[in-house]
Amino acid sequence: MADAVTSQTIGDNVGAKSILVKLTNISDGSGESAVTKVDVSALAKDTNGESCSRVAIQEIYYDIFGMRVDLLWNASSNVVCKVLGANGALSSQGYIDTSDFGGITNNAGSGINGDLLLTTTGHTDGDHYTIILKLSKTY
Repeated sequence: MADAVTSQTIGDNVGAKSILVKLTNISDGSGESAVTKVDVSALAKDTNGESCSRVAIQEIYYDIFGMRVDLLWNASSNVVCKVLGANGALSSQGYIDTSDFGGITNNAGSGINGDLLLTTTGHTDGDHYTIILKLSKTY
């Protein structure tokens, strides 16, 4: 069996400067490890036909029960960009707005491709998360 997960991109139209991404997981205890949640090469191009090369996290809405969620920038050695929730039977909800200072930008080193990954830890059967990310796109 595997965790029941979804990833939904909302509002990714040609020329869109920002997008929303909704992520969900209902765990069977197996968890996720460095799973690509935002593939920047698959996002819509700008009005000049330029491809998206990176995203920055502007806002995060989250509801997490019983696990920790690590958001990672993909690189040769992945870089943690934000940790949400906590291990154990805890419930964690919140809203984070980083737009005042340009968002959480991708600072991954060598091997960077711009993608956003997700890893869960401390998950058990029935744990879950819902995360909504507002991301700005860089071309």
